[in-house]
Amino acid sequence: MFYNMRKIFLLSTVMCFIGIITACKGECDDTNSKTENNMNTLTMTQEWDKVFPLSEKVNHKKVTFETQYGLTLAADLYTPKNAEGKLAAIAVSGPFGAVKEQSSGLYAMRMAERGFVTLAFDPSYTGESSGAPRRTASPDINTEDFMSAVDYLTNLNNVDAEKIGIIGICGWGGIALNAAAADPRIKVTVASTMYDMTRVGGNGYYDSEDREESRHAAREAIAKQRISDPMAMAGGVVDPLPDDAPQFVKDYFAYYKTPRGYHARSGNSNDGWRTIGTQAYANARFLYYINEIRSAVLVMHGEKAHSRYFGEAAYHYMVDGKADGYTFVGNPNPVPDNKQLLIIPDANHCDLYDGGENNYIPWDKLEQFFRDNLK
Repeated sequence: MFYNMRKIFLLSTVMCFIGIITACKGECDDTNSKTENNMNTLTMTQEWDKVFPLSEKVNHKKVTFETQYGLTLAADLYTPKNAEGKLAAIAVSGPFGAVKEQSSGLYAMRMAERGFVTLAFDPSYTGESSGAPRRTASPDINTEDFMSAVDYLTNLNNVDAEKIGIIGICGWGGIALNAAAADPRIKVTVASTMYDMTRVGGNGYYDSEDREESRHAAREAIAKQRISDPMAMAGGVVDPLPDDAPQFVKDYFAYYKTPRGYHARSGNSNDGWRTIGTQAYANARFLYYINEIRSAVLVMHGEKAHSRYFGEAAYHYMVDGKADGYTFVGNPNPVPDNKQLLIIPDANHCDLYDGGENNYIPWDKLEQFFRDNLK
């Protein structure tokens, strides 16, 4: 029982694959793996190396900003060409285990085409951002990543500090909700194809391992791993893809392992995550106060996404103060009317990374939601 749960936990925190795991030992090979935690400057690739082409409608430059944990984050700043005055702004990150050269950068660029200043950033310990050991995460540090991105945008001369929103994709959808609950400067939040990383980390998929015995076995294994090889890596999208892989695993492969979404700095495209690097997520529940978010929130999920239940439950808890999968019960939201749940027909989980073959991402809807609520 434990082995199955551990496989679920490791891969759910990186790219969510049940039953097949690939692991390797040693340091991961991020280009800035030797960057010290407190460096103010990072070695960043200056040439365009995204998985999508640069739009002619935007300006782009690499930037960095500091977090309150003393880390330096690498980011791409997109601005609409020929824009004047102070603009609304959006910070973007995700999916969990991905980098800004993938889905988050695409979201940022597309929203910049529509008139927003946007910032796609690599989380702490990931991609071109600082922090060691590499590919490590925690609810607190990742929530701070979003709030520090808001700090950065607030201080830009061409940004209206009263009109800042965020977009979180996949595991960063849940983190975005947590940031919105903590920081009232965030006026609009979009959680796209979201995961609740703490729920799946502690309970397994569909809460199938929501038992004290299973969690205790996982904790014992992690404790042993910390002694035997704390730098071991695990996860990443399985390659080669087995013929009998579940459909959602095939969907992950189609994004992370092909030219559509492969990137050399992405853990999901390569050797995954530090095996003990998400231990904090399995022992936390970080959406406790989302029922108190007063600002506008759009939870967006594909109809056929295996992860849909995360978004639906988070939405209902946020509005009603209770939902399936939430053992805690709170008060109904004091401002429910600016909360929306959008289920996109026929779309799967990864279709909302880049639109998929049928352009499932509703860009017009996203633009309108931000404009309606950033007034």
